[in-house]
Amino acid sequence: MRASDMAPPKTPQDCADMAELRAQIDRMDQELVTLLAQRAGYIDRAVDIKKDVDLPARITSRVDEVIANVRAHAVAQGLDPDLTETLWSQLIEWSIQREAKHIPE
Repeated sequence: MRASDMAPPKTPQDCADMAELRAQIDRMDQELVTLLAQRAGYIDRAVDIKKDVDLPARITSRVDEVIANVRAHAVAQGLDPDLTETLWSQLIEWSIQREAKHIPE
């Protein structure tokens, strides 16, 4: 099903039952996976750029910056920043390992 074929998103309060709520969660999960796939494309492009300018896969200052950014975004959205940091730390480590396969240390 294409996104244009789907009903518009509902707020949690607009969901009358568990079926509607689950449908919204499934929709959001699909969107999150799409965003993660797009993010992976940027990681792949980073490999080429880092190789051209002789940068390593892991740049600790950038890792720290990304974590600080997502923690701030989480707080602004009323989301637990510790949970967000845990999730992003795993995503960052996966990204670094993806890059490290192609970037000599």
